[in-house]
Amino acid sequence: MKSFVFGLLTALPLAASAQSSAAPDSAAVTAPLSYYGFVDAYFGYDFDHANGNNRQYFLYSHGRQNEFAINQGVVGLRYDDGRVRGALGLHAGTYVSANYAAEDPVLRHVYEAYAGFRPFQKAWLDVGIFGSHIGFESAISKDNWTLTRSLMAENSPYYESGARLTYEVSPKLTLTGLVLNGWQNIRETNQAKALGTQLQWRPTGKILINSSTFYGNEQPQDSIIRRRYFHDFYITYAASARTSLALVFDVGKQQSAGRRGHDTWHSGAVFVKQQLADKLSATVRGEYYYAERGVIISSSMPAASDADFRVAGGSLNLDYAPTPRVLARLEGRYLDGINGVFGRADNVDNRSYGNVTGSVAFSF
Repeated sequence: MKSFVFGLLTALPLAASAQSSAAPDSAAVTAPLSYYGFVDAYFGYDFDHANGNNRQYFLYSHGRQNEFAINQGVVGLRYDDGRVRGALGLHAGTYVSANYAAEDPVLRHVYEAYAGFRPFQKAWLDVGIFGSHIGFESAISKDNWTLTRSLMAENSPYYESGARLTYEVSPKLTLTGLVLNGWQNIRETNQAKALGTQLQWRPTGKILINSSTFYGNEQPQDSIIRRRYFHDFYITYAASARTSLALVFDVGKQQSAGRRGHDTWHSGAVFVKQQLADKLSATVRGEYYYAERGVIISSSMPAASDADFRVAGGSLNLDYAPTPRVLARLEGRYLDGINGVFGRADNVDNRSYGNVTGSVAFSF
């Protein structure tokens, strides 16, 4: 693994040299081979915290408190000549430790690895490991409106492996169909395959509407089948040059024990982003998460006697970008729940939780 990483890092300067060697009059032509990197360093502090350096069990990004840490460091290569494309990226950090704990050790540090081609005009077929087709928020924090992820993003897939067919119906409408190993799985956990779809529609230059679905059995091979149905919906609206809005809603169902009925979960969030100055912006987020018997967020196979999970809260995020490659962020967050969901060693019935997180991210 070390020699593989070294080889990738060694290749980056060669890629840079290949891009810079283009003739001046071909500057408008994009080089097929490109490289990228991203580092997100952070410090978080939880108020009235008595559970050590780990944050709540359902928070996976920026999941450490009272500790200077790297949430994610990524380096990779991508190739796209308009007919064939592929990518290989590696990553490490506390995000990786938390989200990839169940994966094979050899694969935990693979951020993306896929190969693709155009089977016909306006379509791409990719096979491998790639970012999830679900959700408004991604694994790369600088691309999100808030520093920390919403509860719905933390408890739905960040990545997936399989095959995806993307078709551009028109400049305003893109359709994607997927066959996957499962719900945030690199390796298969049973003999079943999952299915997914995505529709992205831009009716105007200011509005984006997304609809993503997932269907599959996500139980281990020797367990009773419990089929999972999930839908993610969001809409973004650029109200003005300085103000943007986003509304996100998720709903899912999974068959209960013995296939009698379903456990349901749903979650929603509202984001308002305001550009305060040339290099300064702020985002306000309100959110809630409800899971019957804690399905998905507390247990992939909840028992009939398990307590419901219900949490609501909000956050305020300030962003300062001194240069296009650097982003400094500060966020305060407060959540309130029932059934002692934020229980501490010194207060098992605790219902509230607050934290502050600061980050400096660099990308190229």
